[in-house]
Amino acid sequence: MSVAYLTRGEEAGKTISYQVKIQGIVQGVGFRPYVFNLARRYSLKGWVLNSTSGVTLEIEGEANGVFSFLQELKYQPPRLARITAIRLTPQVPRGYASFEIIKSECQGEREVLVTPDVAICEDCRREILNPADRRFHYPFTNCTNCGPRFTIIRDLPYDRERTSMSAFPMCQECEQEYHDPCNRRFHAQPNACPRCGPRISLVDKNGREVAGNWAERFRQFILAGKIVAVKGLGGFHLACDARNLKAIGELRRRKRRPAKPLAIMCRDLDTVRKYCRVTPEEARVLLSPAAPIVVLERRPESPLPDNLAPNLKSLGVMLPYTPLHLLLFDGEVEALVMTSGNPSGQPLVKDNDEALIQLGEVADYFLMNNRDIENRCDDSVVKIIDGELHFWRRSRGYVPIPLEIPAPPGELSVLGAGGEMKNTFCLAKGNRAFLSQYIGAMSSEECVAFYHSSLASLSRLVNIVPRVIAYDLHPNYRISRLARELPAEQFIPVQHHHAHLASCLADNGLQEEVIGIICDGTGYGTDGCLWGLEILRGDFCSFQREVQLAYVPLPGGEAAVRQPFRMALAYLYQYFGHEGIERYRNFIPCSDKEVALVGKLLQSKFNSPLTSSCGRFFDAVAALLQLCRENLYEGQAAVELAELVRGGYRESYPFELRQGVLYPAGVLAGILEDLKRGTDKTLIATKFHNTLVAMVCQGATEVRAKHGLNKVVLSGGTWQNPYLLVMTRRRLTELGFDVYYHHQVPTNDGGLALGQATIASWRSAACV
Repeated sequence: MSVAYLTRGEEAGKTISYQVKIQGIVQGVGFRPYVFNLARRYSLKGWVLNSTSGVTLEIEGEANGVFSFLQELKYQPPRLARITAIRLTPQVPRGYASFEIIKSECQGEREVLVTPDVAICEDCRREILNPADRRFHYPFTNCTNCGPRFTIIRDLPYDRERTSMSAFPMCQECEQEYHDPCNRRFHAQPNACPRCGPRISLVDKNGREVAGNWAERFRQFILAGKIVAVKGLGGFHLACDARNLKAIGELRRRKRRPAKPLAIMCRDLDTVRKYCRVTPEEARVLLSPAAPIVVLERRPESPLPDNLAPNLKSLGVMLPYTPLHLLLFDGEVEALVMTSGNPSGQPLVKDNDEALIQLGEVADYFLMNNRDIENRCDDSVVKIIDGELHFWRRSRGYVPIPLEIPAPPGELSVLGAGGEMKNTFCLAKGNRAFLSQYIGAMSSEECVAFYHSSLASLSRLVNIVPRVIAYDLHPNYRISRLARELPAEQFIPVQHHHAHLASCLADNGLQEEVIGIICDGTGYGTDGCLWGLEILRGDFCSFQREVQLAYVPLPGGEAAVRQPFRMALAYLYQYFGHEGIERYRNFIPCSDKEVALVGKLLQSKFNSPLTSSCGRFFDAVAALLQLCRENLYEGQAAVELAELVRGGYRESYPFELRQGVLYPAGVLAGILEDLKRGTDKTLIATKFHNTLVAMVCQGATEVRAKHGLNKVVLSGGTWQNPYLLVMTRRRLTELGFDVYYHHQVPTNDGGLALGQATIASWRSAACV
């Protein structure tokens, strides 16, 4: 849409009229009152409404006013709006007497986009902290610029009766705000106040209400070392004092989470800076409408207990993103552990009764409310690497914003079922892809039920019923079985690492053949082995594996994933035999009995599938450095090994690349020699990382020489390692490669479904 196009053939002063249809994120963001007031400013007449296709309006008036209105509509929409299309239809002026907002229309094909949940705005923040305001200390204060959206919506169009706020009829004052186009709460669907809205209740683990002011009692309990389950936007958090070593330890014991880092919420940005280093970009993301957890570098002098994130130099931090969260803090309570409220291996708890049952053995008290959560949604987790935002978990604040992806002709509806771990699914139609909120590990029937309910909800909200379903090639994954049981016309198995490659292609809007350097923990290969450090050549239609890390046995299968010492023994056996195990036994943190057991597995090859996993290579090195005897959370050994790396050190270990296979015998020999010499572990860890950079860069160079490809995509969970990502990207760029990596979805398995969905679209279109 341009002024030149609109004004062609029109005369200044003439009365003209257009019907305008707007698509995108245009509901629940104050778009209709914005249009209403904009029309009044230019003395225009007509109407505006919400429809299943977005926002529709008719506008008429003097030509220059109409043109100015339309230009401002396009280029200066409301802050939270995201316009994807504007369609104009000239029409004969109808002689409207005024401009009105009229009742929503529920006809036609649904194309409107659902808005993510939005952090509290400054106007609402000022109101709830103002003793003279009628919403003083009201924990459900919101307006069209902030508040719940995705987590309360049942269906579209986005009107109050189709949200969980339908249970709360507005009082007269809220009604007046709601119907006043000049008020920022005009058609704010969650609008409420203390007289008519949701209410807080603080109860003990038996459901008995605690007397007194809930906020004051909450803080008393926190300062006394208690654990409180707090119902937020998308589910429950488990909260305790982030400064209390004992309380954190008790939370870990009760939740059976001995080592995985715990996220914290700080009172304000100044408090965050007290504990962590914060760059301007990190501050911007912390304060953004999405308000995710941001992984920050912890200050060495930080007084927070080490058991928040054992053996790590980083800390996941977020700011209060709802009025409720804001009211949890005061002068004494300045930092809270706010970890997901769920039993180990189960989905995030979202309902009050469910919380008392599921979290009764963890929490001492429960801070509840009587507003239902329609769509549970965990916190997003991001990290700024080299000045750029990278997703580790894409969920609250971002879902369900769609991604634009390369698509073949047609409007085929597809589902990418996602991975077994860190699951999200992806619904796609044409060039739009909608990733779900974070589902997590498909480890229980409860997780499967969460998956089904989330799929049904998002499918309804985005109006996509998949005809084709793509799923992981692994025959024994729960997610693969689930996908094959869903109704569809076609089912397409997709190799795990091909999906990673395709995900990065789609993330960057590419569709040509590229080199894919895919590094992660486990992916079922086309040869039945477990892949994990692969250099592929491929596009959305097909792929070939050009380079791989040499296979080693995985002694005990899943047991070797949990116990890194098994991988150290496997690598020693592979390259130095039993003699190597005996010679270097003192470097490995395990008992003689464990060595004997693993030795028998390796010799007999029983329950020892072959793997080329990058994650298991990390495990082996971490075990040799005696960093991590057992992975108590996914990737723990790799994370702790990465924490030792220091910049400015370029030395590496020798390796061989022969006929497409990377052999790390020289890496192991070099590490063992350094250990015997007593070399600092930080230097060993850095040399190991530098060696991985050299390995994948040499592999990519050989693939380029053979096939003439110059574009490289990086995907897989290993690329969450900041040093590895930055150094590999830098070296490949120096070698003349065009390097692409993830910006909009996680590089880990949380982005896998996007690749599956795009592969399904292109394969179903016969890759034309």
